Amino acid sequence: MNLRQVFVSLLMFGVAGLLLFMYLQAWIEGQHTASEEKLQQQITNQDFTFSPPGTQRQVVQNGHIPPGLSRQEMAILGSRHWRGKADPFGAVAVSLVSRLSDQQKISEPPLSQFREVYLPPALRPLNKTLVKGDEWKDVGSTQEKRRSFLYEFCKKYNSRKKLRTHLVHMVSRIYVEDRHKVLYCEVPKAGCSNWKRVLMVLNGLATSARNISHDDVHYGKHLRKLDSYDLKGIYTRLNTYTKTIFVRDPLERLVSAFRDKFEHPNSYYHPVFGKAIIKKYRHNADEEALKTGSGVKFKEFIQYLLDSHRPVGMDIHWEQVSKLCYPCLINYDFIGKFETLEEDANYFLQLVGAPAELKFPKFKDRHSSDERTSAEVVRQYLKELSKEERQLTYDFYYLDYLMFNYTSPIV
Repeated sequence: MNLRQVFVSLLMFGVAGLLLFMYLQAWIEGQHTASEEKLQQQITNQDFTFSPPGTQRQVVQNGHIPPGLSRQEMAILGSRHWRGKADPFGAVAVSLVSRLSDQQKISEPPLSQFREVYLPPALRPLNKTLVKGDEWKDVGSTQEKRRSFLYEFCKKYNSRKKLRTHLVHMVSRIYVEDRHKVLYCEVPKAGCSNWKRVLMVLNGLATSARNISHDDVHYGKHLRKLDSYDLKGIYTRLNTYTKTIFVRDPLERLVSAFRDKFEHPNSYYHPVFGKAIIKKYRHNADEEALKTGSGVKFKEFIQYLLDSHRPVGMDIHWEQVSKLCYPCLINYDFIGKFETLEEDANYFLQLVGAPAELKFPKFKDRHSSDERTSAEVVRQYLKELSKEERQLTYDFYYLDYLMFNYTSPIV
């Protein structure tokens, strides 16, 4: 065989190989397309049903997909893992968190990835059968006015788009006391330490609130939160337990948090928040301040709060109540106020059938020698701010002022 024949043979072999490769590629693509079409047809014909206890509700029927959900998302929900799962509130919107990395999707539980809820409020009457004596008549009347005011406000403010949130996040600040069927949403700087002491006593974990230390309250992990239960447990408690929230004038709460976290030694807030605040907002900061984060000024703290590009994230002690407890999503049965804390709390304890000897604690367990943060104290701190900063700070908490009918400050 001469050289020319060898060359022709190699050329023909190469062409045959190329043709075979092209044929195989076309065949594979055809199979893939057919599989996609088959999956698409299955999605179109699939019913996706979520059933809360005692109800049946069909989310997708005859191929109709609710607005905002892709067929891919509905296909995921139609899988064996999701079919028939309980919808805890009878109205569910599901969203695939596409921004999560693959590793996050593998490591996180399915609910945190997909489930979002709408919980329309429904005002229900308080059970006052356990309240004894006429002395609570005025307190009860005030309570009904607060509940009605918030309910009417939420009806006007409410929109499905604004109020969509992940279920687990929505109930993550709510503490559970099963014996007396109480749900308490924690609002820091509004009596939360003593409220958690009371919950521990109600739950049989202590005989007296006074014997429970600050560290046991906040770091002891003695109380369960609502997000630690499964869907059925969350649904049952939200619909049968007495839900309470205690709030405080927003600017008083803000100043109280600043005084507590930045005007006293603190091994967390100074290095984590203080250092970042001083570094960004203090011109010519000295080396000691940058190193320790101590000595943050109120004006610097407000600059951080109002900054859309904060050097460090938000914190529950100055986060808006509307984002901590979702009062227009969860219809709280009892709305207490820090300004009438003792009276409201003791009335609530009667409502839930607490032992007669249990009264809400009066003591202040930290910085007890400090003057309490009052309206006058707040005015002194606001003097450090410009008029524009005062207005923007009020605007930051505007929704909290409206929800709980607090009088707007003179800024």
